[in-house]
Amino acid sequence: MPVSDRRIRVLVAKPGLDGHDRGAKVIAAAFRDAGFEVIYTGLHQTPEMVVAAAVQEDVDVVAMSVLSGAHMTLFPRVRELLDAEGLEHVLLTGGGIISDQDAAALGRLGVGRVFGPGTATGDAVAYIRAWFAEREDPY
Repeated sequence: MPVSDRRIRVLVAKPGLDGHDRGAKVIAAAFRDAGFEVIYTGLHQTPEMVVAAAVQEDVDVVAMSVLSGAHMTLFPRVRELLDAEGLEHVLLTGGGIISDQDAAALGRLGVGRVFGPGTATGDAVAYIRAWFAEREDPY
């Protein structure tokens, strides 16, 4: 099936010890409202759990919410595990309290755009749609 003819599958993940999931739930709802197929992991996921869910659910995108300050550990570890599973084609994106400097460093490590507090949900939706439209059909 051509990429454009199927729904975008997004895993919304809340890794680490951070117990604040309001933003993750808001973005998950916005993704659903935009027509994405959304899987939400719930709180306190390890990177291994996030990647296992990404594999099991055959997702196009992993969107992580990291507010704990552990983004420079969690994002690279999830990228590493995705790549080890042969999921280099999966977009890893997300949001949290992440400085521009850290966002640039994450980008160099293969993480897509990251979104900070106050970002309109439509910006994340548009970013994922544009990424999805540009990628080649792997099937």
